[in-house]
Amino acid sequence: MRSLWFFDDVNLFNVLCPHKFKAYKKEHDFDAYKKRDYIYFEQDNASKVYLIEKGKVKIGYYNDNGDEVVKAILSKGELFGEKAILGARTRDEFAQSIDNGTSICPISVQTMHDLMRDNQTFSFKVYKFIGFKFKKLERRLQLLLFKDTKTRLIEFLDELCTDYGYDCEKTGDHVIKHPYTQKDIASLIGTSRPTLNILLNELKEENYLEFNRKEIRILKKTA
Repeated sequence: MRSLWFFDDVNLFNVLCPHKFKAYKKEHDFDAYKKRDYIYFEQDNASKVYLIEKGKVKIGYYNDNGDEVVKAILSKGELFGEKAILGARTRDEFAQSIDNGTSICPISVQTMHDLMRDNQTFSFKVYKFIGFKFKKLERRLQLLLFKDTKTRLIEFLDELCTDYGYDCEKTGDHVIKHPYTQKDIASLIGTSRPTLNILLNELKEENYLEFNRKEIRILKKTA
């Protein structure tokens, strides 16, 4: 079963960005953001959708206690703000750059509707993306509500292995080269960075994995 954490290994920027279409190329610009810059806030007007050319963007909201809840961390090629396509008028989440040098392609909802109307392949990929993203969110909510933190981490690592991993022919280990920091992973599984580090070290002691800043290796004998 294909992972739901990342959309179908398709770089949507290469498929959907308006600069690929001659009629929109001249009037199309990119926006640059630094780390901690917000692209939009909750309750902002929802008149655009966004594609990530480079960098990373955090999607989340604040609960009644004022605590930040992270829904997703997106990277190059991914789309966000897509509820505007379906008719949402205001944002029910925030979008924040978490990388210096993030580059975003903003697309008006009207432009998206025009492109979807005129290009069946384009329209199919947009709706496919939205469907996968809803499933991804549902999966995350199930993990957060019904699984303990260690189980959430193991299941998240399994899905990272599907999205970003490959089998090492020499050792048989599953090697994961992913774009997330430990802080990103902690946010996505609903825990703190110190707790995540403790759990990673526990799994290391159990010979489940090896890890460093650049990769996670799921060891063959426990995979």
